[in-house]
Amino acid sequence: MDSFLPLNCSKLFANMTTSREHGYAVQLRWTGNRGEGTSSYRGYERNHDIKVGDRPVISGSSDPAFRGDRSRYNPEELLVASLSACHMLWYLHLCANAGIVVTAYSDDAMGTMVETGGGGGQFSEVVLRPAVSIEEGGDQRLARNLHEKAHQRCFIANSVNFPVRCESKVEVA
Repeated sequence: MDSFLPLNCSKLFANMTTSREHGYAVQLRWTGNRGEGTSSYRGYERNHDIKVGDRPVISGSSDPAFRGDRSRYNPEELLVASLSACHMLWYLHLCANAGIVVTAYSDDAMGTMVETGGGGGQFSEVVLRPAVSIEEGGDQRLARNLHEKAHQRCFIANSVNFPVRCESKVEVA
């Protein structure tokens, strides 16, 4: 299978109009078959492509510690990115509603995963470090406090079973 097939999600999500559920269709295609499939642990690449609708493909692999391609995103990085982006989007929404004008936002997020016996593992925490600039005259204290509210509303943070901490900085531009 060389290309992604278009997904028709209208039937899948037809009954969701009356509820507050949202569906997310993602296509994943393994591209790492070197011709031998998974005949041996070292005989295949971990490369894969992730596609959503008509958007650009995300090239994925495993972490280089697990024989992955470091030039591609790995699932662990994408999880940390999802937490960071979800927090940012809620934060910007809350600031807009509160009349705080955000002029810049960046986050140097860091996730920690611990390997356990038997080859498994889990995240032990993710730390978000958003640095925010607000317009002069904005309520800096409220801008700091809205990070907690954003964290409480973040769908992704509410879905994981490990702590997500936020170490924010807010400055007036």
